[in-house]
Amino acid sequence: MVLALLVAVVTADRSAARWPDERPIAALVPRPRPVAPPPTVPVPPLPAPPPAQGGGAARLFDVGRPDAAGRVTARGLVRALRWPPGHRLRVDVTDGTVLITSAPDGIHVVGTREELPLPAAARHLTGITPGQTVLLVALPAHDLLFVHPSNTITRLLTDLHARILGDPHAG
Repeated sequence: MVLALLVAVVTADRSAARWPDERPIAALVPRPRPVAPPPTVPVPPLPAPPPAQGGGAARLFDVGRPDAAGRVTARGLVRALRWPPGHRLRVDVTDGTVLITSAPDGIHVVGTREELPLPAAARHLTGITPGQTVLLVALPAHDLLFVHPSNTITRLLTDLHARILGDPHAG
């Protein structure tokens, strides 16, 4: 017990200053020298982006999740397409993707909250389920919108990533 007390006293003494007025001497502490800023180097210009494939039409993207009734909200895309609530639409399925186009005689309409309809038959044919993430791609110049189910996006990205990594079986 005495040994533990002695160790504590020695340790405490080392951390305390030896003299009450102890401080660094200014003549022995060098002042920092002024440093000139590094020379500026011109930044090379970025390369031009590659031309858009497929005609170069502007494509707008959004992600949505259909509700239990098959409605998916994409206000920004609906507004870019200039489809007001009540606007008549045609909904088709092609290559595992839902294609929505403007149609004066369409039986589907844009909802009052600017939601898009995904009919049960289209959801069933593409494997879209309520709450599943879907990629929406609008082509305003063509007045149409694609709804890609997540399984299609996963397949396409898997193939792309395999090609990037040099998989000979990709594609």
